[in-house]
Amino acid sequence: VACLSSTDGGCVATVGEAGNSAIALKCDVADGGEVDAAVAETVARLGGLDILVNNAGITRDQLLIRMSDDDWDAVMNVILKGAFDCVRAASKPMMKARWGRIINITSIVGLGGQAGQANYAASKAGLIGFTKSIAREFGSRGITCNAIAPGFIETDMTAELPQNLREHVHNTAPLGRLGTVQNIASAALFLAGEGSSYITGQVLVVDGGLSL
Repeated sequence: VACLSSTDGGCVATVGEAGNSAIALKCDVADGGEVDAAVAETVARLGGLDILVNNAGITRDQLLIRMSDDDWDAVMNVILKGAFDCVRAASKPMMKARWGRIINITSIVGLGGQAGQANYAASKAGLIGFTKSIAREFGSRGITCNAIAPGFIETDMTAELPQNLREHVHNTAPLGRLGTVQNIASAALFLAGEGSSYITGQVLVVDGGLSL
């Protein structure tokens, strides 16, 4: 496993849990050159690259009329361009091996939109269209491409949500709670495994029924 983070210590915990089978690499996915270098180092140190999970994301929430170009560009560069650069680089060893799994983490916001998050919603919706397009391109090479759309998940980012929004999720989602990181990890493991070998170009919604 290769874990990429834009900060020096961003992957320490993940790599520690994985043990000797994991490496940590510093990489800003908004920089295509850094992505190419990270993929090359991954292939050199681990002997190949079979599965890619694009999970990088940031928010710059603001009402559209107040949103700056920097707010828009920063989110697009990390989420959408970052995924493009990662897939472009990682797909090369996958195509050579004629096997691969590409999993893009989108969001239910990319399916239904959200006031104050036009940039985030657009990037996540774009990621869905991107996933479906590359599924058509890579299918003949034995590479599946799918997306996961999480709802509200207990993370550092959602810890800052207003209490009334957290209560709304609890009251509205049929399962009555926020999701966990393990819920998303389990979905990714399914899409990375042989049990999903005949699934491609799909969006797996993991939101406790919130978007019903």
